[in-house]
Amino acid sequence: MTALGKLRLLALSVAASGLLAACGGGGSSIASPGEGQFATGGTGGGSGGSGGSGSASADCPTGFINLGTIANGTLRSCGIPRLVTGALTLPYRPGTAYRIDGKVEVGQDLGPDAQNPRTGVSSGVLTIEPGVVVFGGIAEYLVVNRGSRMIADGTASRPIIFTSLNDLNGGPDLKGQWGGIVIAGRAPINRCPPTTTTFPANPVNCEYRFEAIQTINWGGNAANDNSGVLRYVQVKEAGYEVAPNEELNGITFGGVGNGTVVDFVQVHGGADDAVEFFGGTVNVRRLVLTEWDDDGFDTDEGYTGSAQYIINTSDRPSEEARCFEISGAGSTSGGLPLLRAHPKVSNFVCRLGLANSTFDSRQHQGLVLNGGTRADFLNGVIYSAHPSIPCIDVDGSSTMTEPRPTFASVALSCGAGPFRTTDNDQPTGPETLFNAGQNNIATGYTPTFSQGFINGSNESGRVAANPIPVSSFFLATTYIGAVSSLNDNWYVGWTCGLAGAASC
Repeated sequence: MTALGKLRLLALSVAASGLLAACGGGGSSIASPGEGQFATGGTGGGSGGSGGSGSASADCPTGFINLGTIANGTLRSCGIPRLVTGALTLPYRPGTAYRIDGKVEVGQDLGPDAQNPRTGVSSGVLTIEPGVVVFGGIAEYLVVNRGSRMIADGTASRPIIFTSLNDLNGGPDLKGQWGGIVIAGRAPINRCPPTTTTFPANPVNCEYRFEAIQTINWGGNAANDNSGVLRYVQVKEAGYEVAPNEELNGITFGGVGNGTVVDFVQVHGGADDAVEFFGGTVNVRRLVLTEWDDDGFDTDEGYTGSAQYIINTSDRPSEEARCFEISGAGSTSGGLPLLRAHPKVSNFVCRLGLANSTFDSRQHQGLVLNGGTRADFLNGVIYSAHPSIPCIDVDGSSTMTEPRPTFASVALSCGAGPFRTTDNDQPTGPETLFNAGQNNIATGYTPTFSQGFINGSNESGRVAANPIPVSSFFLATTYIGAVSSLNDNWYVGWTCGLAGAASC
């Protein structure tokens, strides 16, 4: 689709939904420090974009840098200060988009001890109003440091959109066109000093640097740490490889606490993981993770939060891909992590790979459990039509240590079978764990989803497990999967690329 076609298509969708949308093509590109160094490329989802639907605003709000116009002159590019301290609001204004010019940091790092924050540094609160568009170029990213917050609280009809300069300028649909969002908190992680043999009651020394950007640190002693709000938010075309095996994701959560609100969030077209949790306790609800390249939902370093209502799909990922990669990596003692990871996931749909997708020689599974993690998966479906993709893999003898991962009311249907049995590590692990649960079905189930994620008759016929005993964060449910029926519309209006929605 041409850039002009994108503009016309999105203008129509804006008129219908009231979103700030529609982008032109051929607008001026504003170079940024390091732009073009780290892109991984790849192909993204559908066509379209996000941006202005008229003419650019005449200027920028006070406190922002006027960087000219983009999107064929329909948007004023207003640069966000590279360090936000105190309170700063990104106001919604027609014809305005806010630029992450290089690296934008919200606050300075206040350290791991919530009761005794570092002196000589300042915190910040970045508030983003509903309908605002925030964008970046390649190698540009947003960081919320420990002790600071971002309040991105959109609405179903006016979501907050984080996207790329490429998207707004009507370029081709690509992944990895800007860096993404990193949120660093002071909740516990299991990366501890080498001499630590048991997890400390006050884990202020259990902090770690982000693998990709080693000036960012996370972890601490505040399980209920509050890094702000992400609600009715889209993140598109994010993620890039800084160095081999060191990447930025769509959203990176590092030691984020359960005082943080994450609800109604879509990450689309990520060049690495859609979301990755490095330790922390943050709970998430109603995530839409679409067309990622590596993993949809990845955990490391002792993550112990809960997640409910997850649509997690990628048709043609280009890396070693899983819907869920649940790892317990971190400091260990006696073969087990000092703080054992324990994610809880209820009401999810994992769809990985189309039947004719082309993959490389690496392994792909719907779900992999490794690194000594515990995990509870309830009320979900893992399926793939691809003949080389199994549903579940388990690695590491420590992962099979009691208390073990559990499954309840989970249905499997994968082209290479329900379990990865060719693994010399734990070849019988997946079957052992899965068969120990109740109301699971490993063979004989055929998916009947509408649009790939809306329950049909075979999903509606499955018995659901009560998730509340597993996590008090979970809502009571009577069905498996993420969307109970065509009348269940929690994903409608604020997402892109799904049933009845505008293209991404």
